[in-house]
Amino acid sequence: MSNTKAKKSKPITPGMRHLVTSDYSLLSKKRPERALSIGTKRKAGRNAQGKITVRRRGGGAKRKYREIDFKQDKWDIPGKIVSIEYDPFRSAFIALISYKDGEKRYIIAFEGAKVNGQVLSSQKRIDIKQGNRLPLRHIPRGEEIFNVELQESRGGVLIRSAGSRAIVLARGVKYTQIKMPSGEIRLIPSGCLASIGRVSNIEHKSVKLGKAGRSRRLRRRPHVRGKAMNPKDHPHGGGEGRSPIGMKAPKTKWGKLALGVRTRKKKRSDRLILKRRKS
Repeated sequence: MSNTKAKKSKPITPGMRHLVTSDYSLLSKKRPERALSIGTKRKAGRNAQGKITVRRRGGGAKRKYREIDFKQDKWDIPGKIVSIEYDPFRSAFIALISYKDGEKRYIIAFEGAKVNGQVLSSQKRIDIKQGNRLPLRHIPRGEEIFNVELQESRGGVLIRSAGSRAIVLARGVKYTQIKMPSGEIRLIPSGCLASIGRVSNIEHKSVKLGKAGRSRRLRRRPHVRGKAMNPKDHPHGGGEGRSPIGMKAPKTKWGKLALGVRTRKKKRSDRLILKRRKS
């Protein structure tokens, strides 16, 4: 699955003229593992009270959620890659792993993963090989990593989207310094696990849907501009014709400043950030 390329369609219809999709030809043509996939209900951006809390969501195609093993805590047991599959809930591809004891688990597929390949998780020092998972204290400087833990034994929470990877800059006894895709440099406990390599489907950033219908099938509803609304519906609303927003700075639907306002709250983990992301 290395060197994947985005696929451009022939412009035989208006909707295909600008369509660019990921290359799915390398994926296994099999149904998702039944024991590891569950049905989901459409919430359409609503909470338990039925109120819309996230706008512009709804509709779309039915899809099953695949249970992903972000911990990969089958220590020192080689796992065989049975298939590489599409996951409707994430931009990256996923790989089905079969272990010697018969257990199967889904993991995030890494770039270069192939069917019948092997992956290994260990808390000891093992081979630095694509897909292997081990503590940060055993990963050399300059190595690419993904699916990184923030707290030991809690499972990977960082670097999980298509094509992303972090880089190990320096190792210490207590903390390891890594560079995030955003350019942020931060310290992470050296006992946290990370997988070697980068996430699959690198060309996902080149995808273009081509028409509104494909966006609707992904559960994305139309996004109406604030200044196209009435004054009672949005601070930007009202005016005659193509009016500007009529204020010094743009605001949200609820009247709060929308640009140039810090939204990050102070956290105890801020002390572990050595350099902020690129603005």
